[in-house]
Amino acid sequence: MAGHDHRRVRDAESALADLSTDPEVFSPRGGSPLLVIDAASPAAVEVARVARRLPCVCVAVAEDLRWVPAEVATAGFDILLTDERDAPRPWASPPGGLAAGVDVLAAVAAANPFSVVALVQLLRISTGIDVRDAVVAESFAYSALQAGPEFAGWLDRHRRRRSAREARRAAPDRAAGLATTPAVASRAADEPAVLVRRDAGVLTVTLNRPRVHNAVNIDLRDGLVSAFRFAAADPELTAITLVGAGPSFSSGGDLTEFGTLVDPVDAHAVRTSRSIPLTLLASGLPATAYVHGLCIGAGAELPAFCRRVVAAEDATFRLPEITMGLVPGAGGTASIPRRTGPERAAYLILSGQAIDAAQALAWGLVDVIEPRRAWPPAAA
Repeated sequence: MAGHDHRRVRDAESALADLSTDPEVFSPRGGSPLLVIDAASPAAVEVARVARRLPCVCVAVAEDLRWVPAEVATAGFDILLTDERDAPRPWASPPGGLAAGVDVLAAVAAANPFSVVALVQLLRISTGIDVRDAVVAESFAYSALQAGPEFAGWLDRHRRRRSAREARRAAPDRAAGLATTPAVASRAADEPAVLVRRDAGVLTVTLNRPRVHNAVNIDLRDGLVSAFRFAAADPELTAITLVGAGPSFSSGGDLTEFGTLVDPVDAHAVRTSRSIPLTLLASGLPATAYVHGLCIGAGAELPAFCRRVVAAEDATFRLPEITMGLVPGAGGTASIPRRTGPERAAYLILSGQAIDAAQALAWGLVDVIEPRRAWPPAAA
C-alpha cells in the first residue's frame, strides 16, 4: 500500500467534499458503509468528527505513525490500522499488511452492510455507559438484526448446509439398511450442561458440553444463570472460577438453536431476563476465567466480564457474528471494548479473524498466559 495508493483509501478533503454534496453517501443505503481515510491527511480529524455521527464504519489507516497527527488517535475513528508492528493502542496491525486488512473490512462491509454499521454505532454508545446498560443496548441491536435480511440469508444458507451434511452422514446407514440414532447426542443429553462445585468460599462453575466444545445452548445458558444466581444468594462465597471441560472453553452459540425463537421481541426479553453476563455481574463476586482451546463468540465475550482471565497457550479468540448478519449477543460489545479499547474491539469483531493467546495478552483481552498444569486443580 505504498504511498497510500490503495484504491479503497480516500484523502480526507475529497471525503468531506462528497459529504457536503450528499450527506447520505456513506451509509448502507447510500452504497458506502465503509469509509477509509488516510490518517496523515490534514483534514483527517475533521472527517472523524463528522463521521462519528454517520451510519458508516470510519477507518483511518497509516503506514508510518510518525507522520500522523497525535489527535487522530482520539478523534473518533471506529478503527485505526497501521503497517507498524506492535503498534500502540488504539492502533491495530492487520495480519498480511495494511492493504489486506482494508480488503477484509471492505469484503465484510459489502456482504453485511447493515450489521457492520450497527456494530460500530453500538460501540460508539456502549463504552460511555454503564456496562449493564451496554449489555441491554447490545440485545436491542441483536434483535433488530435478527429480523433483517442479512441474518435471514445466513440462516437459510446454514440450514441448507446442515441438511446436506446430515444427508451425507445418513447415506451409508441407509445403504446398509441401518437406523440412524444420535447415540452420542443422547449420552451427552444425560449429563448436566453446567457443573457447580464449592470449595470453601470459591464456587467453580464448569461448562460441561465437551463433545461440542461447550457450545452454548439453552441448557448451558440456564445452568450458568442458575449458578451465578446461587452465588449471589450465598453470603459465604467470596469468588467465582469459570472453566470449560474438554478441548475448549467454548465454541460460542450452539448453531443448532439459531433461529428457533422467531420473534425478535421475545428473544430480547429472554436475553435480558436470563442473561449470563448480567447475572454474573449481579453476583458482585470477583470472577476468574480459565480459558483454553476455542474461545469463539460467547467463548470470548463472557470471560471478558471476569475480573481476571487466564489463558492457556493454545487459546484462540474469534468473533464471527458479523458474518451471520448479527452483532455479538453474549455481551461482547460491552465486555471486550472495556479490555481492548473500542477501536481494537471493532476491528476484531468486524474482521472476524482469530487471534492467539499472545495477541490477546498484548491487547488486554486476557491478563496472563499460563500452562494448564499450573492452573488450580478445579480449573485444570
